[in-house]
Amino acid sequence: MQALRYLPLMSRCVAAIVGGYVVAALFSIAMLRLPQEPAEAAMLGMLYSFLVYAAVVIWVFAVRSAKRAWLGVMVPVAVLWPMAHWPDLRAML
Repeated sequence: MQALRYLPLMSRCVAAIVGGYVVAALFSIAMLRLPQEPAEAAMLGMLYSFLVYAAVVIWVFAVRSAKRAWLGVMVPVAVLWPMAHWPDLRAML
């Protein structure tokens, strides 16, 4: 029963590590879909993904509950997932 006491902390750690990686990766892929030069989009996506990952980690440990932490990770994933899988906007221009 003592191990259950650490369950919210372990959940937050998983949300920070795995969830932060997923959000940062989806953000980086979504940046490739913007109408700009592919090399520039890749560089910007990579650079901004570090900021996104840090923001997710800070968010996960700043909120009151593990539920809110997971919600704060899943909402950006739900927004970025379709954006990362849209057709290339450069081809449409």
